[in-house]
Amino acid sequence: MIDENINKIRSDIPDYVELIAISKTKPNEDVMKAYENGHRSFGENKIQEMSRKFEELPKDIIWHMVGHVQSNKIKYMAPYVNLIHGVDSFKSIKVINKEGQKNNRILNCLLQLKVSKEESKFGLEADALKKIIFSNEYCEMENIKISGIMTMATNTKNKDIIRNEFIYAKNIFDEISAMDNNFEILSMGMSNDYHLAIECGSNMIRIGSLIFGDRNY
Repeated sequence: MIDENINKIRSDIPDYVELIAISKTKPNEDVMKAYENGHRSFGENKIQEMSRKFEELPKDIIWHMVGHVQSNKIKYMAPYVNLIHGVDSFKSIKVINKEGQKNNRILNCLLQLKVSKEESKFGLEADALKKIIFSNEYCEMENIKISGIMTMATNTKNKDIIRNEFIYAKNIFDEISAMDNNFEILSMGMSNDYHLAIECGSNMIRIGSLIFGDRNY
């Protein structure tokens, strides 16, 4: 069933859109079903769980940290993580750069843009986000690369609200990418809104329940 779900989504999205299978709370067996179907990019929201899976599963899996980033946990994923989504403070950026130096790696990350008014959503306002990207301090860092933006739309059935939030994120992305060649990823869209996200310009989607089924907490 998992392989059928992945094939269905793949056939449904443009080739330029990268699919991240959100495997949080799911057992290794489920990850392997997707892996055996040729899928390699997986997302987790807890570093401890992702690190355990990294140790136990094939080493060519590409791991994405999609949860809110806590600065004191970055060191645990720095040796292997491919992309850190959801960075929303300069403090985290400095820690990511420091841990990248320790591991002799350039760590890729996305800044989380706040588009929703929901208090439960993390993220940076657009001005603060741009201030970080164009700051001299960030430009002098050698072991971190801000590769784009991720965002989460309001949890609502009102598609006009979601569409406006996605368009806003795309406009900010376009403004920055016009001045920064490293700015390539716009990660927005999940199981309930990925069609709309792609329509609005997303080139990376994060899909969990449509692949693996409902989560067990």
